[in-house]
Amino acid sequence: MAEPAPPPFGFAVIGINHDHVHGLMQCMAEAGGVCRGFHAAEADLAAAFAAAYPDVPRAAEARQLLEAEDVALIVSAAIPGDRAAIAIAAMRHGRDVLVDKPGMVSFEELRAVRAVQAETGRIHAVFFSEHLAQRATVQAAELVAAGAIGAVVNLVGLGPHRIRAATRPDWFFRPERNGGILVDIASHQCEQFLFFAGAVRGEVLSATVGNHALPAHPAFRDFGDMHLRAGTVTGYARVDWYTPEALPVWGDGRLTILGTEGSIELRKYLDPAGRSGGDHLFLSNRDGVRHIDCSKADLPFGRLFAADMRDRTENAMPQARSFGAMELALTAQAMAERQPVPDWARAGGAA
Repeated sequence: MAEPAPPPFGFAVIGINHDHVHGLMQCMAEAGGVCRGFHAAEADLAAAFAAAYPDVPRAAEARQLLEAEDVALIVSAAIPGDRAAIAIAAMRHGRDVLVDKPGMVSFEELRAVRAVQAETGRIHAVFFSEHLAQRATVQAAELVAAGAIGAVVNLVGLGPHRIRAATRPDWFFRPERNGGILVDIASHQCEQFLFFAGAVRGEVLSATVGNHALPAHPAFRDFGDMHLRAGTVTGYARVDWYTPEALPVWGDGRLTILGTEGSIELRKYLDPAGRSGGDHLFLSNRDGVRHIDCSKADLPFGRLFAADMRDRTENAMPQARSFGAMELALTAQAMAERQPVPDWARAGGAA
């Protein structure tokens, strides 16, 4: 029997500063969403967006979209430092929220967003695309749930990126606007760590950052790593901006999941052995070693999120894990920069 179509809903986009907006648009459209409009302050970005989505009208002010009766969801890929304020305004207007990662760039913003979410009961979700839009990661989750590698013991997540410094806007190099490398990039790894650990919060054991290749931007960090723990599961994440121009993808993203009876390695975007495309999974367990092509695996996030909006459930992304991942990333960034971490974050307690 065919699966029922996702419930239709209207959404609007406020902030289009990152190209991830296109992935958000696609995900919500596939889930039954209809984009009712977009707002962007930047004329050049607005022109490019309008050309890509000619049926989506541009709103002169964000308020028009926040108050539109046919808009149930606000989607944002704004400058990271603006996302928390957009989300808070949306929730106060009775709208659910889906923002690109990172969802916020400071502990103060995290605390404020958490408070407004609890007050309003609206959904605030961060779209961690390296999990939610990555077929190999979704396939790995199914294998782990089925017991293919036993109990999860450790995870290693690697997130290299290509810098393309000459094409980046000014805000990209300002930590108060992008959050820093462990917030901006490694929030992906934090969410995946919590997911596979079966946890909604964790602990940062150590973290480092550095600038090794961009002296023209001394406040920018082009390398970072962290050591994590949640219950009995530990993890390591490393992110950088060193992807060489010759590599055919923007980064050789990887995830290794170690279990008591085997392991899974994901080569998300590139197979060094020469297989085409991405979404490569390598499973090693008592039955042997095999490669699994995950390029046709299902991506359930969009339809689950649409159902969550309708039913007020948390099946697509538990609210606590979304916030917990950002708390880990913010804590790691602060520790690496020798900045204070609030007691509630360091202790893993409620904000």
